[in-house]
Amino acid sequence: MTQLDPALREPRSAPPPPPPPRPPAPLVFSGDDLEHDQRTRHTALWLAGLLAALLITLPVAVGLGPVDIEAGTVLRILRQHLSGGQPTGSWTDAEESIVLLLRVPRVLLGAAVGAGLALAGVALQALTRNILAEPYLLGVTSGASTLSAASILFGASAGIGSASLAGSAFAGALAAGIAVFLLARVGSQMTSTRLVLAGVSVGYVLHALTSLLIFASDDPNAGRSVLFWTLGSLTQATGQSALVTWAVVAGTTALLLLWSRPLDALAIGDSTAQTMGISPAKLRAAVMVVTALCVGALVAASGGIGFVGLVIPHIARLCVGSTHRKLLPVAALLGGIFLVWADVLARTALAPQELPLGIVTALLGAPLLFVLVRKLNPTQ
Repeated sequence: MTQLDPALREPRSAPPPPPPPRPPAPLVFSGDDLEHDQRTRHTALWLAGLLAALLITLPVAVGLGPVDIEAGTVLRILRQHLSGGQPTGSWTDAEESIVLLLRVPRVLLGAAVGAGLALAGVALQALTRNILAEPYLLGVTSGASTLSAASILFGASAGIGSASLAGSAFAGALAAGIAVFLLARVGSQMTSTRLVLAGVSVGYVLHALTSLLIFASDDPNAGRSVLFWTLGSLTQATGQSALVTWAVVAGTTALLLLWSRPLDALAIGDSTAQTMGISPAKLRAAVMVVTALCVGALVAASGGIGFVGLVIPHIARLCVGSTHRKLLPVAALLGGIFLVWADVLARTALAPQELPLGIVTALLGAPLLFVLVRKLNPTQ
């Protein structure tokens, strides 16, 4: 075979030159940064809008009732009272008394109770991974109702007196929460299924005990009082009860925000939480105790009010998603606004008679829940 002269061979192709050095990356946001920034702005807008709505709601709601008082008059009364100046307005003493002694404590307490119930609903739904979880489901409200009924019906004969009503409701809610926690805990483990079943069992037993106490009582007036308490009311609101309730709700909000990332992991699943170094059993126990204390204080101040802790968390998720750091404050603001307006409806719909607040929240919450159920993914 003839060898080709090396001089006549086709020269091999030279290796490609190295690529020129890339210029430094410009200081612009990536797609993820932009998406995160948009979500942050979206949540900030919701928070700002809801906070403004709550601030507008408070003076307007104070002025509404069997005796209507203009919101401007309400603001002038409050400004004069806070500044400590001499009376210079055109309002009457009766209007001033209604605003300062009745309406302001009632509206402030309603906002605090609504916010607290919404926070409890968010926490319990993450705790149990059950979209129907709320304080009623875990028997905490039933515990408060049972001991408050016993205090009303038999407290005087036992030497306790009606002044212990708030303390009895708080003790009942706390005892029911501890009972549910102990029943759901087997060894060192506590699953969401056992927690829900224990709550339902305790709630049924306490509800039956409350009905038995009412049936055994010979006083029809006391029976009606117990029924009104179990359906919820803000008629017992005072400045002190509103201040204590706001303090409890603020502490609960701080703790739940501190646990927002573990709650995100727990809402996905126990295995996800464990991979992040979180103990699901310890987290459930801590959140359960804090939630029981919060709900106990709320029920002691306002009685049993349903549907707020069930419906409001779902509406808040539609607004800002399921991340608890965003969900918790939005749910609290929505719950406060919702309950203030529900109370306005309760005291004005059949004025001068007043509807139990639990009836109004059920009438408003059930259609909202039905709409939310229709929007659920078919796989849920």
